[in-house]
Amino acid sequence: MLLATVLLIVGLLLLCYAADRLVYGAAVLARAIGVPPLVTGMTIVGIGISLPELVVSATAAVGGQRDLAIGNALGSTIVNILLILGGAALIHPLRVQSAILRRELPLMLAITVMCGFVLSDLQLTRLDGVILLLGAAFFCLMSLKIARLAQREGSDPLTAEQMAELPQDSSSTVAVLWLVLAFIMMPLSAGMIVDNATVIARYFGVSELVIGLTVIAVGTSLPELATLAAGALKGEDDIALGNIIGANIFNLCIVLGIPALIAPGRFAPAAFQRDYWVMLAVSGVLAGLCLMRRHRIGRLAGALLLCGFMAYLAWLLCVPAGPAL
Repeated sequence: MLLATVLLIVGLLLLCYAADRLVYGAAVLARAIGVPPLVTGMTIVGIGISLPELVVSATAAVGGQRDLAIGNALGSTIVNILLILGGAALIHPLRVQSAILRRELPLMLAITVMCGFVLSDLQLTRLDGVILLLGAAFFCLMSLKIARLAQREGSDPLTAEQMAELPQDSSSTVAVLWLVLAFIMMPLSAGMIVDNATVIARYFGVSELVIGLTVIAVGTSLPELATLAAGALKGEDDIALGNIIGANIFNLCIVLGIPALIAPGRFAPAAFQRDYWVMLAVSGVLAGLCLMRRHRIGRLAGALLLCGFMAYLAWLLCVPAGPAL
């Protein structure tokens, strides 16, 4: 049990590091071949934040552990809002200044509702996977359109912060080496995570869904935690919040869509009957906080979000899932 826990932590750290290096290498190569910085910041970097969740969910799906994959996708979204955003706001109140973020929030809610329709029949099909991946493509296109519109209206804090964060002084050779290393490390570390998470689940007698919603979700959300902390320390609240919103959308579209293509089939009813509705509620809370007149997420809101996470965790661990409806 101790060894499984250590290996799980090591796997999570390696996976997050590999994802960071992959995004770095991809951004350098994109700059080298002339991809506009705005496109790189809104797509490559945005998707890269969700790479740990994606790799773990795909690995779990290949192994037939569909519930773990779904729990990871839904749980990461919940963790991002309640735990990571709540903790950050408690330490440093966040102000939403970007018009881009306020325009992306309705997209996030629309995709969250679409995800509910996909999950409502308690099974994932390949058609569901296609629909979800098309949702991700639609979000990328709309985000670019919104960002270009904001640039024409004047400099937007989000695009300025994103472009400032892109690597400027690295060679294409170094970028390729990082990409190769990342592509080797990611499947190996994901295998470690899935295998040892299964051991822990069996030891404690909890379901793979609950492990995906808790341990795996928190672990694979480390990149979101790192970017939110770094952004808050630099006063770049918009990029920190933008990464959370983008990661949540990609979690629902790509991290859920890929397992649907790999291993379609039925999943634990609690994923929809309990966890989806929690995710929808907290997504609505996030949108409400960002769209309020003051456009500010203060310490009180952060404390309430953290209390919400504690309550949700207690619900998962102390209240057994009810029968299927």
